[in-house]
Amino acid sequence: MQLLLAEDERKTVDYLTKGLREDGHAVDAVCDGADALALALAREFDAIILDVMMPGLDGWEVLKRLRAAGRPTPVLFLTARDHVEDRVRGFDLGANDYLIKPFAFAELLARLRNLARLPKAVPGSSLMTVGDLEIDTLRHRVSRAGMVLHLTSKEYALLLLLARNQGRVLSRTLIAEAIWGLFHDQQANAVDALVRRLRAKLDTPFETALLHTIRGTGYVLDI
Repeated sequence: MQLLLAEDERKTVDYLTKGLREDGHAVDAVCDGADALALALAREFDAIILDVMMPGLDGWEVLKRLRAAGRPTPVLFLTARDHVEDRVRGFDLGANDYLIKPFAFAELLARLRNLARLPKAVPGSSLMTVGDLEIDTLRHRVSRAGMVLHLTSKEYALLLLLARNQGRVLSRTLIAEAIWGLFHDQQANAVDALVRRLRAKLDTPFETALLHTIRGTGYVLDI
């Protein structure tokens, strides 16, 4: 994969660049948000690894301007911020995945492989569709078959995570890290409870299910 790495910690840049190149990826690395945006607009990348907190422009502003320019390049956020509101903001802006620092390098590689398998996004669109489900990320409006769904912030964050990874099975661990920023044994129950609440609003009133349980593996949003 042709990757853009935007990270302001030099040691992290050197470590990730070395590891990614050893894994066979081509890597362009920058340490400033403005440089990251300029390079992302000037060249084509298979994925962007984007730190949230950077000088110049932060990761959110880089992603916002990138999407406003109609560039659908998959973006994986690296962040030490573990608040659900921060992750909702990132998903709203068009992020595809989150990885909370510190993280295992093997997990970064796995998530990049999953990004490579995602269907290509429609440039410039704030509307996401899965069957008769519509998510307007600009207005935070969710509807199915014309019926508006009223979701809590965590339900909305979960739906965005699943929708941006349509057809990909997400484990409970990945969901917990994306929504809460951490994972422990008890968190699995919280994930299951959150999925049940979302399913009650998303699927129960309708004839067909979009949110599927893959026994022993996790959950997937698909038609």
